[in-house]
Amino acid sequence: MQKLNFPEYSFKIKSKENKPAIFSILRKKYLVLTPEEWVRQHTVNYLIREKKYSPNLLNEERQIDINGITKRYDVVGYRPSGAIELVVECKAPGISINQETFDQIARYNMALKAEYLMITNGLNHYFCKMDYMNETYIFLENLPSH
Repeated sequence: MQKLNFPEYSFKIKSKENKPAIFSILRKKYLVLTPEEWVRQHTVNYLIREKKYSPNLLNEERQIDINGITKRYDVVGYRPSGAIELVVECKAPGISINQETFDQIARYNMALKAEYLMITNGLNHYFCKMDYMNETYIFLENLPSH
């Protein structure tokens, strides 16, 4: 798989039905290793190892209802209180991050109400802090550590 703009992490990879599969430490199972899954698993490791999120306060690929439409977010980080702190949108490395990507995570966040957003394609990462009073987001250099 393509080298990403994350620290080097080691992953459990095996063949599953003649396709490469990567082990998800959050879902505790092997998943088909697509380019987006490669980015998602790097992101999870980044949040745990670099930003010190507890794996118990993270989940990935869960369904949410947005205006009657079922969607799936990539990664969500929770506070110990159960409030959502972070929403992450992962794209494959070949997908450019543009206004449509920001609009997508903004729609998800209308339902989730996170304080921080992260958008990544594994090569480029964007971090934002929500400013609900002014209905905008503020770009950050990085996410705060736990």
